[in-house]
Amino acid sequence: MPSFQPAYIETHRKGFLKEKIESAKQMLNCCTLCPRECDVDRLSGDSGICKTQDKALVSSYNSHFGEEAPLVGRNGSGTIFFTHCNLMCNFCQNYDISHEGHGQVVIAEQLAQIMLQLQNIGCHNINFVTPSHVVAQILSALEIAVENGLSVPLVYNTGGYDKVETLELLDGVFDIYMPDFKFWDSDIAEKTCNAKDYPEIAKKAFVEMHRQVGDLVIDENGIAQRGLLVRHLVLPKDHADTREVMGFLARKISPDTYVNIMSQYRPCGRAAEIKDLIRPISDKEFQQAIEAAREAGITRLDRPRRVFMF
Repeated sequence: MPSFQPAYIETHRKGFLKEKIESAKQMLNCCTLCPRECDVDRLSGDSGICKTQDKALVSSYNSHFGEEAPLVGRNGSGTIFFTHCNLMCNFCQNYDISHEGHGQVVIAEQLAQIMLQLQNIGCHNINFVTPSHVVAQILSALEIAVENGLSVPLVYNTGGYDKVETLELLDGVFDIYMPDFKFWDSDIAEKTCNAKDYPEIAKKAFVEMHRQVGDLVIDENGIAQRGLLVRHLVLPKDHADTREVMGFLARKISPDTYVNIMSQYRPCGRAAEIKDLIRPISDKEFQQAIEAAREAGITRLDRPRRVFMF
């Protein structure tokens, strides 16, 4: 059996990666990378909702063992946590990163070196956390990293608030998409993220992601190579509408969608602004979410574990 090769290697070899970099940079001139469409000139020092200009900010990077089983394997997932976010959930568990901006500016060469360093310590993938607002910066760094030997899959670890047009630009770059389908109800999305259009945006994004990479493919060692891996954070009083989300995945994406139903919600940031979000979920609420997934026909569930994600 031939060894697996990430899609970006062939994309780079054919010269398409350079074209994608230029297209992404042009989008920063009047930024429309994400559904916020702030229309600011990030290349000239302006910034919109994401508070990010022409360079990415990184809060931390490491070999992470708290991710999904097919990403972690024996050596961990090489996570790179980007500072700021385009969704800005008021209950974010990484509030100091997404809202308060803790992190350091990195240029393309530094980001490429981080990727290579994570690969060199044995990480099974490079896992970009909240990448939606720094697509152009990732692509620029990727070109450098590939030319210096990067060869592990890339993970697009997103809140699901992604434009199809931007995702189309990433076709042939990412082998693994890992979006979180957060809310089915537009009113909840508006209250928590000021993003009333989140449910409709997410549905279109998930269809495009699956079109590109299909269902999750796992090798003989249990390591993810390519495909869609979906996260869903259970919220108190079923404010995430788990049954609706799972039904959508089973009907419109694939009943073989690999799903991690997450139990670690706790009130962080400004969660207290919404009465029903001031407490963690109960064991009963979590078990009901698992049952809802199975009843919808979703059977590929990540092993349940109650862990906090930092």
